[in-house]
Amino acid sequence: MKLNLLIALVLPIAFYAQDRSSVGNTSGEYPNAYSSGSANVHPFKNTSRLFRDWSVSVGGGSAFMHSADVTSFYDGKIDFGYNAYASLDKQISHTFGLSLMFQMGKTNQKALLPGAAGVAAGIATAYTKYQQVSILGDINLSNLLRRVDNNSPYRWALHGYGGVGLQGYDTLLLDNDMSRYSTSPKRIPTQIEQKIGLDTFFYQVGTGLKFNASKMFDIEARAMYIISGDDSFDGGGFGKNGVPKYNAISSGFSDNMLTINLGLSFKLGKQDTHLTWFDPMQDINNRIEVLANSENNLVVCEKGDVDNDGVCDDWDRQLDTPAGARVDGAGVALDIDLDGVIDLYDKCVTVPGPVENNGCPTNSK
Repeated sequence: MKLNLLIALVLPIAFYAQDRSSVGNTSGEYPNAYSSGSANVHPFKNTSRLFRDWSVSVGGGSAFMHSADVTSFYDGKIDFGYNAYASLDKQISHTFGLSLMFQMGKTNQKALLPGAAGVAAGIATAYTKYQQVSILGDINLSNLLRRVDNNSPYRWALHGYGGVGLQGYDTLLLDNDMSRYSTSPKRIPTQIEQKIGLDTFFYQVGTGLKFNASKMFDIEARAMYIISGDDSFDGGGFGKNGVPKYNAISSGFSDNMLTINLGLSFKLGKQDTHLTWFDPMQDINNRIEVLANSENNLVVCEKGDVDNDGVCDDWDRQLDTPAGARVDGAGVALDIDLDGVIDLYDKCVTVPGPVENNGCPTNSK
């Protein structure tokens, strides 16, 4: 039963595909059934590229542990950390690109345990040193949402980012009670070392504002929000029930981080324009405007029409056409019956005849 049903579904598709291939133009000429409708079709090679589409980006700035048990925003104050990144960027189209990114840095954060434990431990200080490798998608929002009638200079662009990657980190948390260096009683700080592995996924989203400084490089201010998916990323320990209970300060299970960076993107290639700064609609409008402004400069019949037969002398094959004679597209006087007498002088236009008889047969009465 299942086999019959499969055959019933597959056979119509196969016949339809065969029928389509039989009527399509498979000679390699364009346009055909498999092209976009344009006759200007050719293989896309490096020599046919009109724009730069590779770049290398580097940058750095501040890093903050944000939504976490141990946070960089404690008691109305901010504990600054640092972040640095480098990426290899490939622009797929004028609105979308992909980057392979490596970033590293350190966050500094604080926390206070509730109740008597907090009184005994005091304010805990911690840091997280991290390394991250990620694939980052880049949407050029300014190019995507740019108005078709916007012909203003295009040097600023708003970008949206989103990606996924793998991370490793080292943390250290110190307080005055359980997490400190002591031999009597024996105490050690809360330390965590997480190696980069296939189970250390993190996610990130963000936005950036780019400035087209020159054809060689761009300047960008970028803010990224990293979702670690790990409750130990802030250095608070392992699990909600661990000792000391820093991981139980908040109910969340993901310690998240905020980075704010300033960077440079070096555009690679020989072309004048990078693909991310190309606006197709502005280019089309510019071409239309050029054609509109050059309309008055278009010269028709540069050499004139000496015989006034309506065909310019530039392509007139008979420059001495008699006045009043009908001509073809090449400016040659018509001779419908091909008897050597043009229709203007032919008394028998549709019947061949000698010239001496005005184009009529000699037996004509």
